[in-house]
Amino acid sequence: MHSTLKLTVSHAPFWHNGSSISSKSRNILLASLLAVVPGCFQYGMAAVGVVAMSIASAILWELLINFISRRPISVGDGNAALIGMIFAMMLPATTPWWAVVTGTFFAVVIGKEIFGGIGANPFNPAVLAMTIVMLSWADLFDFNSALLNYQFDFNAVFPLVLSKAFGAHAVEPFALTDLLFGKQIGGIGSTYGIGLILGGVYLMFRGYIRWEISVSFLAGIFAAALGFNILNPELYAGPGFHLLTGYTLIGAFFLATEDSSSPVNFIPMLIYGVLGGALTVMIRNIGTHIDGVLYAVLIINLVNPLLDKIRPKAIGKGV
Repeated sequence: MHSTLKLTVSHAPFWHNGSSISSKSRNILLASLLAVVPGCFQYGMAAVGVVAMSIASAILWELLINFISRRPISVGDGNAALIGMIFAMMLPATTPWWAVVTGTFFAVVIGKEIFGGIGANPFNPAVLAMTIVMLSWADLFDFNSALLNYQFDFNAVFPLVLSKAFGAHAVEPFALTDLLFGKQIGGIGSTYGIGLILGGVYLMFRGYIRWEISVSFLAGIFAAALGFNILNPELYAGPGFHLLTGYTLIGAFFLATEDSSSPVNFIPMLIYGVLGGALTVMIRNIGTHIDGVLYAVLIINLVNPLLDKIRPKAIGKGV
C-alpha cells in the first residue's frame, strides 16, 4: 500500500516568478562559455570538436530515451545540452570521439534518465560520467601526456605536472596569476580561472546557483590546504595552488551546485560546501588520485539527503 504525505500549501491563485528550466540552462551555458571559449583558443579545433560532440551526443541520448520510454520530448529544456557542455569542460582536447559519446551516455542515460529524468538524479550526471570514464580509461586523462600527442602553443600553455601528493615537490613554481589565466594543462573549460570565476559570479547574482555552496566549497579548500601547508610546507602546496588548479573552480561553480544533488537549506549548504572542499584537499594530499574534486562531489551528493534534514527549529515549537 502506498504511503501518502499531506502537504500544507497556500490557497490559489499562485504567482509564478517567471523562471524556467530552459532559461536556467541557457544562462549556465552562457556562463560556461567564458571558460570554454578561451579553452578552445588555447587548444584549437580539436577542443571545438570535443565540445560539439559532447553536446550533440548528450542531446541525442536524451532524445533516444524519450522515444524508447515514450515520454514527452524534453531536449527543449536545454538540460541535456548543459550536461554535455559541463562534461566537455572537464575533458582534454585529445579525447577520442568514442570516449566522449560513451561519457555522455553515462551522464544522460545512467546519471539522469534512469532515475526518472531531471530533478530526480541523486548525483551530478556529468561528475558521475566523468568519474566512470576516468576510472575506465585513465590514460586518456593524463593531461601531461597530451603534450606528446598534440601540438600546443608553448608560449601560452605551460605543462602542469602533478603527483599523488599534489604538493610543493610535485610542481614547478607557478605564479598564481599564470594559473588564474589558464597557463596550465587541463580540461578544455576547467583551466581558465578568470572565466570560471566571472561565470560563477554571474550565476550567483542571477540566482541560478547558490552562493552558499560555492563560497563554502572554496573556503573548505582554503582551510584544509592551509592546515596541510602549515603542518608541512615543504610537502604540501599552499591554498592558492589548490584553489586555482585542477577542477577546483569548475567544481565550486558548476559541479557542486547542481540542483538535484545539492541541499536547499542554508546550514546544510554551508556544511555541504565545506565538506566537499575539505575532502578535495584530503584526497589530493593523502589519497591515491591526483585531483579529488570529482570524488568529493560524489561523496557530498551521497550525503546530501541527510544534510538537508538539518534545519533550525521553528520559533515557539516545542521539543
